[in-house]
Amino acid sequence: MSAADTTTAKVPPVRQSPPSGPRAGAPRPGKKPTGGGGGIPWLLLAPCLLVLLLVLGYPLVRLVTLSFQRFGQPQLWGFQEAESAGFANFATILSDGEFWAVVLRTVIFAGGAVILTMVLGMMIALLLQKVSGWVKALINIVLVASWGMPIIVATAIFKWLFDADYGVLNWLLDKLPGVDMIGHNWFASGPQGLAVIVLLVVWGAVPFVVITLSAGLTQVPKELVEAARLDGAGAWGVFRFVTLPILKPIIVMLTTLSVIWDMGVFPQVYVMRNGHPEAEFQLLTTYSFDKAFVVNDYGTGSAIALVTVALLLGVVAVYMRQMLKIGEVE
Repeated sequence: MSAADTTTAKVPPVRQSPPSGPRAGAPRPGKKPTGGGGGIPWLLLAPCLLVLLLVLGYPLVRLVTLSFQRFGQPQLWGFQEAESAGFANFATILSDGEFWAVVLRTVIFAGGAVILTMVLGMMIALLLQKVSGWVKALINIVLVASWGMPIIVATAIFKWLFDADYGVLNWLLDKLPGVDMIGHNWFASGPQGLAVIVLLVVWGAVPFVVITLSAGLTQVPKELVEAARLDGAGAWGVFRFVTLPILKPIIVMLTTLSVIWDMGVFPQVYVMRNGHPEAEFQLLTTYSFDKAFVVNDYGTGSAIALVTVALLLGVVAVYMRQMLKIGEVE
């Protein structure tokens, strides 16, 4: 073997650099990709949007149309053509003192039900964090069972509880010293009767609030709670400065939904008053129903319903504003 053979090293082959031009299939610089997947989400949503359009869109359009027409029983049976009334239906209801009394009664009814629902729901949700696992599971089963009970069944139970002759509540209250409640009619006056209906509405709404708030309370960091307690905060301080800010988005959502649901209460009042709510029991929903299907003035009834929808849209606007504020803070 020569010296040249022993000193010469093998050099690895030089790698060729990739071509400077764009590779095959890659988008050119400055040119947006022209993929055809942009319409796939709309295609998947099309069946749901179609169902919503048919189920919600047509009735709403029909409601708006009727509210600007003179539409009674002759028009319903086809004996006469519907006539345009312009804003006459709205002028009639807005100048009627009974309508404004119903609006005020509805606002007070919904406000009381929402406040009571949220307060009781928050208290029960906080208490569930302090009990053992099997007690919490048992209470959740009871809450789900009461939440899933049909409204008609729940209303029948409350009618029996508050019955003047056979009501359990009157019997229990009569056992208290100095209290005579035998034969007391809770529906003799509007405020007492509406208070009973508020309890019925709250009884059906509290389970959803409790379950939702309980899920939210699991997201409260224990480190923040312990730090607040080390700083000297008591139970109220921890709730106010730690728990409440974290639960604020959930509370805003639940409050908005409760307002919408409680302003739309109909079967509880209708069934509790045997299908004929008296004047002092009328809410916007039952008042609109009576105008349309009892008096057969469908135009005025539709106008009342449309005003109710406008009020609820105002509640939704407040909700969206609060959620946008919360998003900006976060």
